[in-house]
Amino acid sequence: MILFNGLVYTQAEPQRIVEAIAIQDGRVLAIGDDSDILALANSNTQRFNLEGRAVYPGFADGHAHLVGVGTSLENLDLMGTTSYQQVIERAVAKHQELPKGEWLFGRGWDQNDWREKSFPTHHALSKAIPDRPVVLVRVDGHALLANQAAMDAAGITRATADPEGGRLERDVEGHPTGVFVDNAEMLIQAAAPGTTIDAVKRAVGAATAAFHAQGITAVHDAGAGEATLAYLESMATEGRLQLRLHEMLHGSDPELLKRRFAAGPVADFGGKGTLAIRAVKIYTDGALGSRGAALLEEYSDDHGNHGLLITSDAKRKAIVMDALAADFQVATHAIGDRGNRQTLDVYEQAFAEADAQDEADQDRRWRIEHAQVIHPEDFKRFADLGVIPAMQAQHQTSDMPWAEDRVGPERILGAYAWRSFLNVGCVIPGGSDAPVERLDTVAQFIAAVTRATPEGEPEGGWYPEQNLTRQEALNMLTTWPAYAAFREHDLGRLEQGFRADMVIFSADLMTLPLDQLADCKPVLTIFNGEVVWVEQ
Repeated sequence: MILFNGLVYTQAEPQRIVEAIAIQDGRVLAIGDDSDILALANSNTQRFNLEGRAVYPGFADGHAHLVGVGTSLENLDLMGTTSYQQVIERAVAKHQELPKGEWLFGRGWDQNDWREKSFPTHHALSKAIPDRPVVLVRVDGHALLANQAAMDAAGITRATADPEGGRLERDVEGHPTGVFVDNAEMLIQAAAPGTTIDAVKRAVGAATAAFHAQGITAVHDAGAGEATLAYLESMATEGRLQLRLHEMLHGSDPELLKRRFAAGPVADFGGKGTLAIRAVKIYTDGALGSRGAALLEEYSDDHGNHGLLITSDAKRKAIVMDALAADFQVATHAIGDRGNRQTLDVYEQAFAEADAQDEADQDRRWRIEHAQVIHPEDFKRFADLGVIPAMQAQHQTSDMPWAEDRVGPERILGAYAWRSFLNVGCVIPGGSDAPVERLDTVAQFIAAVTRATPEGEPEGGWYPEQNLTRQEALNMLTTWPAYAAFREHDLGRLEQGFRADMVIFSADLMTLPLDQLADCKPVLTIFNGEVVWVEQ
């Protein structure tokens, strides 16, 4: 295949833009001027006239949930709801579609988008749907709302204690209100029916199509269990995977970790460049929206609350040391400034112990996922320790209406602080955290360069001193995630020998006026040298 008459962003350093690119056997054969590249054509060559359109390396989602994305397409979608009543109305409509006996699952509500911004209680939901268990997960995944039928199925009563790292919201008399925060979610999830292998298969297929439609060809899958991994391994072996997956083990499953650590990291399962299993995902704290992120000082809008530590220091240290010994990358969810500091502390201790044992030559590339609120003293620690802040630009635009209420005017200066990280020498792999956010690579790009929504709100951007340049925003989608996944040798660039994964856009993200970026969109996605998605 030859693509010509376009703007091919190679992502070389420095940036090189060429007219044409030749692809053979799933790799980039050559790049250059139209005349030079077209001269390589023979009778079997597919020619694709770009008509001046822009081509970028296939985008990477540096933090997403593969099965979660696919499952969310089947379950009740509550994103964008503007009131609890609207949530209930959507749940009732879904309830009427489901067979008797099935649980109803949904995701996406956010009380910060409602006029009444306190957590809901189950009573109205239980009255509307009394005879079917209903579980509605908050947008960030760090809280859920269960109706009375679901709580009954889980054996939840007033006597149910808060688990370590979790909280049951309660009324003045101590009765559970139906909202379960962080580790308390497991009390409900343990009673819910498990995900079947058929559901995993459907979810992976649906998610793959959704990623391709956004020009995404590589995904860092933030937490997978054994059933999912086994299915992905079979797909990779058979050559059916159409994503470059960087899989992170679910750190909450001790048996999974024991087996996989013993087997060792796998950089290329099946030998086709589609599946790596070499990382582990663990949690330090909760989320800012549900006031579970661990803060050094109390929440500005919730006095006395410092958030939740989902995993104890001792447990995290044990997993980290096992991962270090097994040569697995560690990726830790940390959002609050206390959560991030304690994660850095654990990493630093682990590195010091390893270095004392002459293991300092490991190429670790350990990560902190989200890195949302950072104390000013801790930015340089990321760079000094070689820790990668994996951040999601859309979180800033989603959270900006209420984030400053949570942390106040001083701490907000260290929140969603991309420029501060770059200034100390970090690279920032971008991502969506889907299904927490909608898959929308253009919205990610716009948020990174303007600190505003695709609609241009707020005018001038939110704390615009943290803006990225367009080149940096493109790096967030290409070269920086490739580095964070140990794939800088074959992903993230369009140079000779690199994987032939790329996305063609309707216009050029790099030069289009800012107020026109929202109208720019993917029109064609190529994976391994083959077209896998075309705009309809």
